[in-house]
Amino acid sequence: MTEILIESIDRGVATLTLNRPDSMNALSRELYDALLEALPRLAGDASVGAVVLTGAGRAFCAGSDVKSMIATAEMTLEARAQDLRRRTEIVRWLHEMPVPTIAMVNGAASGAGLSLALACDLRIAGEAARFATAFARVGLPGDFGVTWFLTQIVGPAKARELLLLADPLDAAAALALGMVNRVVADGDLTAATVALAQRLADGPRVAHRYMKANFNAALRGITLSETLELEAFATARARATEDHQEATRAFVEKRKPVFKGR
Repeated sequence: MTEILIESIDRGVATLTLNRPDSMNALSRELYDALLEALPRLAGDASVGAVVLTGAGRAFCAGSDVKSMIATAEMTLEARAQDLRRRTEIVRWLHEMPVPTIAMVNGAASGAGLSLALACDLRIAGEAARFATAFARVGLPGDFGVTWFLTQIVGPAKARELLLLADPLDAAAALALGMVNRVVADGDLTAATVALAQRLADGPRVAHRYMKANFNAALRGITLSETLELEAFATARARATEDHQEATRAFVEKRKPVFKGR
């Protein structure tokens, strides 16, 4: 049986590849379960300094598999809601796990697939990438955090337009809106993403963890005073790390620091 989620770890970079290319990597129940197992485990793996999410073949992820939707049709309303809450933990892990996450968007990212990409810290797209909310096309309001992520990333007015009209965007348009951080030639996508992920994995992992925690606290709407308090605590902790001491020595010695994540 073909492995539905391909996982590899190399030099601190974990890569998760959605592997249902014949269905444009649509999210089946088995694929949901595989992601729900892999992400918490990688989040707790001290050897991992960055996580890349991508899709096999010509698509990143076309959203939820229609067969998975049909499978829940006989459930009660509460059972369907609980089932969806469990599956949407995927985007919370991508967004909140203590290491940087990168979506390598190699083709179509639509519906819940778009949500997965938006949940990551960074998005690198190939020129062939296409983005669409798609929910309105199937009579749904949107899930997997798409409303929240779009509002945070592109602003409320554009988020409403993208969800209500569900018009697709090419990579250049997504870059102009800030939905992706970089667009590269399709042939360079893997190398560019791996290089970026490696740079993060080789960086100050303790500082990255506190950065993510502080960013997410800011998104919850905390006050400036509360932010200053969080930053003061995180900075005091980071100053006690070996990584900070190494960085200060490297600065004085005019060399590149070698971080060890401690």
